[in-house]
Amino acid sequence: MELPQIVDIGREAIWVLIKVSAPLMLTALVVGLAVSLLQALTQIQEMTLTFVPKILAMFLVMVLTMPYMVQSLIEFNNELYTYITNSENTE
Repeated sequence: MELPQIVDIGREAIWVLIKVSAPLMLTALVVGLAVSLLQALTQIQEMTLTFVPKILAMFLVMVLTMPYMVQSLIEFNNELYTYITNSENTE
């Protein structure tokens, strides 16, 4: 396996990682921003108020996007296995 091929596989793996983690990260960002704004407006500085809504929202989004995440990982795995078997057959 040549260096450009390894770099392409790494690039594709990073892209899949970004696609799979983006819904959770965006949810954490939006909920965290909303809770921080609420805390600033009401001057309530309770630490658990920041974590509980964020965890619940991320769990809900994870449950809703799980089929997409699993499908993306399966597609990447299938492409990787196909590439590996094709690479072994040509050598």
